[in-house]
Amino acid sequence: MPNKAQKILDSFPKTPLTDMADDLLHQINGKLDRKRKSAMGQFMTPSPVSEFMASLFKETPRAIELLDAGAGAGALTAAFVKRCCEEGKRPESIRSTVYEVEPILLPFLREMLDHCGDACMDAGIAFESVIHEEDFIMAGRNMIEKTLFTLRRKQPHFSHVILNPPYKKMQSAGEHRLLLRSIGIEAVNLYAAFVAIALKMLQPGGELVAITPRSFCNGPYFKLFRRVLLKTASIDRIHIFESRNKAFAHDEVLQENIIFHLTKGAVQRQVIISSTEQADFSNGMTVRHADFCQIVKPDDPDMVIYVTPDERADGVERRIKLLPCTLRELGIEVSTGPVVDFRLKEYLRMVPEEGTFPLIYAVHCENGFVRWPLQMRKPNAIADVAETRKWLFPNGWYTLTRRFSSKEEKRRIVATVYDPDRVPGEWIGFENHLNLFHEGKKGMSPALAKGLAVFLNSTLVDDYFRQFSGHTQVNATDLRMLRYPLRKQLEEWGLKVIDTLPSQEEIDDLVGREIAE
Repeated sequence: MPNKAQKILDSFPKTPLTDMADDLLHQINGKLDRKRKSAMGQFMTPSPVSEFMASLFKETPRAIELLDAGAGAGALTAAFVKRCCEEGKRPESIRSTVYEVEPILLPFLREMLDHCGDACMDAGIAFESVIHEEDFIMAGRNMIEKTLFTLRRKQPHFSHVILNPPYKKMQSAGEHRLLLRSIGIEAVNLYAAFVAIALKMLQPGGELVAITPRSFCNGPYFKLFRRVLLKTASIDRIHIFESRNKAFAHDEVLQENIIFHLTKGAVQRQVIISSTEQADFSNGMTVRHADFCQIVKPDDPDMVIYVTPDERADGVERRIKLLPCTLRELGIEVSTGPVVDFRLKEYLRMVPEEGTFPLIYAVHCENGFVRWPLQMRKPNAIADVAETRKWLFPNGWYTLTRRFSSKEEKRRIVATVYDPDRVPGEWIGFENHLNLFHEGKKGMSPALAKGLAVFLNSTLVDDYFRQFSGHTQVNATDLRMLRYPLRKQLEEWGLKVIDTLPSQEEIDDLVGREIAE
C-alpha cells in the first residue's frame, strides 16, 4: 500500500490553516530577534515540515487527546487538525493541550487554535483546546510525581504527541536537571527532556512524532535518553534532511534535524527510513525499510542509532566494520585539546616571544598541514610556566581534527598533520576545539601521522560518520568508535605524502583500492 506520507510530496495544497501558519511564522520572525530565539531555543516549524509530521500518524481513533509542548504559534497542532479534517474516516473529537511560555507567541497561538476550532466545526469534529502558559518540564514533573507518589491527581494519558521542542542545553546543576532527576529522567538538552516527559504522559499504544536535532543518536551525553526511548517505544519511522541547515533555514539552525515517529509499548519491527534534500519536499523522497538491527546494533552497549538512508550507506558501514583495528589495538589515543583559553588567559600571547611555546588553534589547520604563526585575533603562543606545562604536549608528529565544522563545510571530519619541523618549540599547546591523535601523550612516526590523516579525510569515513552523527561537533568518543586499517597500511599511505596531502580524488582512490567492499 502506498505510504501515506509519500502521497503528500507532490503538492501541499493551501488551506486556511496552512495559510495562517505561514503568515504567523513570518510575523513572529519579525517580532522575535535572533538573540531572543536563541535564548529560548525555540524555532518555528515551516508548514511543509508540519504537514509531513502530521501525515506520519496512523489512522486516527474516534477520540484524540493531542499534546503539543513548546507549541510556538501552533503550527504543528494546525497541521494535525488539517490532516484529521481531510481524513476519509474522521475522528469524533480532538482535545488539544498545548504548552507555551513565550508571551509574544501566545496571541498567535490563541488565534491559531481558534482557526483549528473553525476547521473542525466545518468537518463535523468536536474540538477543544487548553493552553498552559507554564514551563512544560515543571508541569510534567508535577503531574508525573503526583501520580507516582500521591495518586491524588490522575496523570494525563495522551493518544498523540507532536513536538518541535526547544533546542537548548541544560546546566548540569540547573533547576530543570534537578526536576527531571526527581522523576527518573536524565537529559542534557531541553529537547530530550520534552520527549522523555511526553513519552511518560503518552498512553500505551499512543504515538509521538517529533522533530529534534539528530545529536541524540550518538555520544555518551545522550546514552541514558536513548536507553529510555528504546525501552519505552518502538521506532516506526526516521526522516532526515540531507543538508543540515534545510529544515529551519529561516532561523539559521546549524544542527542537522531528524523527524522520528514512535509508538509507546509496541513491538519493534522494521523501521522506515526516508530522506529529502529540501525541507519543502520538492525534490522527492528516498524511502527504504531497514531491520532494527541495522539501526541499533544488538551488541552495542552505547545503543548508538545509525541512520542509513540508502543501500549505498549500508555498503559504507560494511566496509568500515570489516576494518581490522580499533585505536587501542593500534596503540593510538585520541584526546580533546587540553588548553581551554579562557581559563589560561593570563598566560596567552598574541605573538611568539621568548619564554613561550606555540599554541595551535583550529584556524592554524590549513590545506592538510598546520601553518603557524598567523596574524589573527587568537593568541599564537602560551607562556612557559609551571601552571601551563601540564597542559602541553612534547613537540612531535600528531594528527589533528577540528571538533566543530561550519554549516558551509561539506565534510564533518577534516584531518590535519602537525609537522614539528614547521612549528619550532620543545612543547606545544593544542586548544580545546581540536582533537589530537597521539601515542601515550607523545607524537607518532611521520608516516603514521600522515597516513592517519589520509584515512580520516576519505569520503568513506565521512559518509560513515554521517550515519550516526548529525551535529556540528566531532567528539573524541566518536573517533574512538571508528575502526581503522592496520598500522602497516596507514604507514604505507603516509609514505606517499611529502609536502601536501593528496587531493580528495586521490585520497578516495588510494583508500578505496585497499578497502574494497
